[in-house]
Amino acid sequence: MPQDNMATLHKNEMVREPARQKSDLSLQSKPQRACEFMTTTPVRPRTLRFILLLMSALTSVTMIAQTSGHLTSASSNGFGQANPFYAPSTLPFEAPPFDKIRDADFQPAIEAGMAQQKTEIEAIANNPDPPTFENTIVAMEKSGQLLDRALTPFHCLTGANTNPTLQKIETEEAPKLAAHKDFIYLNTKLFERITAIYQQRALLKLDPESLRLVERYYEKFIHEGAKLSEAEKVELKKLNEEASTLSTAFKNKLLAATKEGAYTTDDKAALAGLSEARIAAAAQAATSRKTEGYLIPLQNTTQQPDLVSLNNRATRQVIFGRSWERTERGDANDTRDTIAHLAQLRAQKAKLLGYPSYAAWKIEDQMAKTPAAALRFMDAIVPAATAKATEEARNSQAIIDRQNGGFQLQPWDWTYYADQVRKARYDIDDTQVKPYFELDNVLQNGVFYAANQLYGLTFKERHDFPVYHPDVRVFEVFDANGKHLALFYCDYFKRDNKNGGAWMSSFVEQSRLLGKLPVVYNVANLPKPAEGEPALISFTDVTTMFHEFGHALHGMFSDAEYPMLAGTSTARDFVEFPSQFNEHWALYPSTFAHYAKHYKTGAPMPEGLAARIRKAQTFNKGYDMTELLAAAELDMQWHLLPPDAPLLKPDEFEKQALEKTHLEITYVPPRYRSTYFSHIWAGDGYSAGYYAYLWTQMLADDAYEWFVDNGGLTRANGDRFRQMVLSRGNTQDLARMYESWRGAPPDTKAMLKYRGLEGTAPTK
Repeated sequence: MPQDNMATLHKNEMVREPARQKSDLSLQSKPQRACEFMTTTPVRPRTLRFILLLMSALTSVTMIAQTSGHLTSASSNGFGQANPFYAPSTLPFEAPPFDKIRDADFQPAIEAGMAQQKTEIEAIANNPDPPTFENTIVAMEKSGQLLDRALTPFHCLTGANTNPTLQKIETEEAPKLAAHKDFIYLNTKLFERITAIYQQRALLKLDPESLRLVERYYEKFIHEGAKLSEAEKVELKKLNEEASTLSTAFKNKLLAATKEGAYTTDDKAALAGLSEARIAAAAQAATSRKTEGYLIPLQNTTQQPDLVSLNNRATRQVIFGRSWERTERGDANDTRDTIAHLAQLRAQKAKLLGYPSYAAWKIEDQMAKTPAAALRFMDAIVPAATAKATEEARNSQAIIDRQNGGFQLQPWDWTYYADQVRKARYDIDDTQVKPYFELDNVLQNGVFYAANQLYGLTFKERHDFPVYHPDVRVFEVFDANGKHLALFYCDYFKRDNKNGGAWMSSFVEQSRLLGKLPVVYNVANLPKPAEGEPALISFTDVTTMFHEFGHALHGMFSDAEYPMLAGTSTARDFVEFPSQFNEHWALYPSTFAHYAKHYKTGAPMPEGLAARIRKAQTFNKGYDMTELLAAAELDMQWHLLPPDAPLLKPDEFEKQALEKTHLEITYVPPRYRSTYFSHIWAGDGYSAGYYAYLWTQMLADDAYEWFVDNGGLTRANGDRFRQMVLSRGNTQDLARMYESWRGAPPDTKAMLKYRGLEGTAPTK
């Protein structure tokens, strides 16, 4: 999921899976953690997401002269030339100087950045000259460069490498950033100037991209409350600040709860079924926390990766329980009260803005347009997905019964017995597969190779750029003509101080207006091997890498004039399209053959095994779709609450919501439970928007079908897709952009086909 720009782009499901957790520093809703691929994402992505939803489009990365008044206030706050954010980075691409950045540098720079942008916005709003496109709209696009310089690496670190100092700063700055956002969107004089330009836009002879920029500013200001009365604006500001504080509290509680929820044991026998390398990694994880024995940290999702291998049912149940109850232990990290209050605040905000629910307000500017449309789309898939999941459950129960298990299938049993079904049906075992998926080889000979074949890109690793953690790698990206295109950072391994999931975001966003080339990054939570061991990953992890790099390509290919419309600054139910589309190339025959090679011998994966992997791609899709639908429906039901709804008990509400949507299935729990659903509570990026992972599956599969019908992986197809979609950001109406490239509106035929559900649900 990109993360929202400042939130990151994550599959998404941030991002795996969807992500997959993808940054909301933009006036336009930006993805985050494009990602979750939440693993996805798949993106996006978690942090100040809803607070930062403003800045990316408002901010630029060009130096804007500071007034003497600003310098005085900055100096009084301990901000001066010694601060690494004082001036643009001197590194190529203006990459962050992480070797010079210290935790103590962030807060003074953020405070000074807000002060500077406030001065800039006041100058625009109070300009005595009549409003013009240049002195108002373009001037806003050039504002906030200092704030952007400080927030982009701050957001990265609070998501991927946080610590108590950064968390304290985040908590203190969250309400201030929310107030800063409101200062801009609720500025009466500024909105009057934007309105004047909007009303005369047809006479201004603007090019199409500039015209869209005017329309997006006007629509976004109204969406954020610019037409409210002064008394209503005061109330809205209060709600926004309270919500930002709750979101930050949720994020920090979840990070701590996830760390504390790790499974520990002194008994190696409890880990029977895990590989020796995985057990060694668990021992190393325990050592790193100064704990005896073995430690298995929790991932962000309900299901945990090791459950597929653990032979001991009691161990599986304990690990699942620690995941399921991580934020419901009645301790300081219990999030139930936090999310109940946050849902109530959001419903009240919607009423103030004139909407029946928060979902109605949030989806208004998305491709779906209304909650009803998103619900119709999901509801049409539920019967087919749950029927498939029920069939899959019967297959697993049959194995349990043949083995005289004497119990009914439970969620902690699902992946363990589903894997046995898969082995019996397709003769596939992860211990056979993983040696062919060594992480660096997958990256360079798989992910990068596909980008080379489709778009002509080449990559050169750079060891001279400072990074924020030793695990981070940096690559310079060159276009087909040899010109510099972008920088790409990747941070793949799990750490205790890293948010769960996978996501993409940017340190620098592309803009022709500002003369900026993109600097993007991917973050994931792949298991780190013991020292000296190779990083062998599953095919699911391979897919996560392709997913998040799809977000990265969306950012790197951006060819927009204005920051607000650049790269991944699109609707949520579009931003996961490029990432999920890119997943398809992981299994494309020529790509797969190029990277699926044994890490010791370099021998290609035997064709028989490769064929079985391809054949198994629709396996367990009933479960996958059902857990995703359950999470998406939970998200929607929380955000359909009326403004007069009482403070709810999350567990009771969750059960009722799943029953209402026919998704209360004991052995298929939601991908995220309400109380650890970071996508929707740790920021505003994916709230009432988790359906986007399903919506964009439709776009991605439909798009891939076009490639299949037109020659597959070719430069001609890739260049056309890049020119007409990936490079355009939000410079055109997204539905029309897709139809112009595809030649027709999307439907769900390909989506259902690639998930083994063909012929079981409506396609329109």
